[in-house]
Amino acid sequence: MAPAPVVPLVPGIWRIPLLRDQINGFILRDDDGQVTLVDMGLRSSGPKVIAALGAIGSTPSDVTRLVLTHAHPDHAGGAAHVASRTGRSFDVHEGDAPYARTGKAPPRDRSFLLGRLFDWVAGGQAFTPVPVDRELTDGDVLPVAGGLRVVHTPGHSPGHISLLHEETRLLITGDAIFNVRRLRWPIRAFCTDFAMTTRTAEVLGELDYDVAAFTHGPELRDNPREAIRGFLARERAG
Repeated sequence: MAPAPVVPLVPGIWRIPLLRDQINGFILRDDDGQVTLVDMGLRSSGPKVIAALGAIGSTPSDVTRLVLTHAHPDHAGGAAHVASRTGRSFDVHEGDAPYARTGKAPPRDRSFLLGRLFDWVAGGQAFTPVPVDRELTDGDVLPVAGGLRVVHTPGHSPGHISLLHEETRLLITGDAIFNVRRLRWPIRAFCTDFAMTTRTAEVLGELDYDVAAFTHGPELRDNPREAIRGFLARERAG
């Protein structure tokens, strides 16, 4: 059976499984029908993002905002396709905006051999350059479905962000934390600064939300804040 093109999370917000549950994007739709898309997956995922719009009864012309949590090729790979189909540019944190514009991923953590090797092998263009409209900063509130708050959680990349939709109490963690089989850190060598990733993720335990959605892995609906706080506490103790 083919996976569903979208998974409802809360009223007006859907997860887009772009590679099963392993890579996800998101749709947020206002009451007036305006649509915001968050993260576009791999280079091959752009058409899946557009198809997901049809699954909720929307079209590319309804899209008024595009957002990237960060400029890695598994999130920005399909971005150029979606930009061309919607006629929109992207909102990206100022720390990742230069990488999005050039299509070059931020540097990896060179304290790990794999990070150094990855930078050497993939030192060129990682994805098609992305048109950037607005450079975001921590605490910005985007006028999306009642307000989408930008939470700067750097480390995985310089401008990595998580997003909190306070009206529906939904958190999108981005790659600050994965939920692949269990809560876990992103791959260390794929971070720009893994130690910083573990520090800045602490803010996710301080926010209020009832659903936690991940760009890698399925959502948590059963006491997600407690689960994330427990994970962070165990990591501190370990």
